[in-house]
Amino acid sequence: MLEVAVCLDEPPVVADVGVGIHGPAGHTDVFRLPDLWQLHLYRYEADLTVGGTPHTVRPGRISLVPPATTVRYRYRGRSEHLYAHLRLPVDGELRSVPVMQDAGPELPALSALMLQAVAAWPSTPVRAAAEVWAVLWRVAHLTPPAPKDPRDSPHPAVTAAICHIESRLADPLTVPEVARAAGVSHNHLTRLFRAATGDTVVAYIRQRRLERARHLLRESTLSISAIAATVGIPDLQAFNKACRRELGASPRAVRGAQR
Repeated sequence: MLEVAVCLDEPPVVADVGVGIHGPAGHTDVFRLPDLWQLHLYRYEADLTVGGTPHTVRPGRISLVPPATTVRYRYRGRSEHLYAHLRLPVDGELRSVPVMQDAGPELPALSALMLQAVAAWPSTPVRAAAEVWAVLWRVAHLTPPAPKDPRDSPHPAVTAAICHIESRLADPLTVPEVARAAGVSHNHLTRLFRAATGDTVVAYIRQRRLERARHLLRESTLSISAIAATVGIPDLQAFNKACRRELGASPRAVRGAQR
């Protein structure tokens, strides 16, 4: 499967969005866009060659072709697709995306977003770019990446444990309780959690509580007592000690430094 590396950390710069109609003037097109990516959502059947690699076009498929790549289409009559021509950022995290994919269950959402981009483009191109950005994020996750190493894919029990912890940071939490929610024994969860995160369950809970406390101290006007209760350490003396130990300062100092 031919793949391309894309960066989606910033919105694309969209040069054009529209409905492309091909076929009436001839059954073959050969071209390239020297500086622009091509995003196509197809409504027809055709043969496509991208940089020498053949692909099958059919309704419900979507392609993403990088700049300066020669494409060759062989149409079977009138052929209509939704398209966007755009520039993507070059600095940031790169994601591998297949050049051609089936939209599958995402087809209605992708079609709606592309049509909204087409409608917005003449009057509000900024909104059109936002719609295209949403399409790109969905396209980037149509095909889940295969883990390069088993450790890249956490054990389901670890994922379940983290979800349980994150939704209950304000409540008392014990390792046996978290293990029951994850469907494994206390000892087994301890081993799985350390292998996946490099930390203990207790240390993870403490770290997440203090990270949330730091955020609320810096970015909100919630009282310190309310923040302490929100992160599951309602005893103010214990909360003060935890902040000093984990954040290096008292709650008031953490809040004052941000101000």
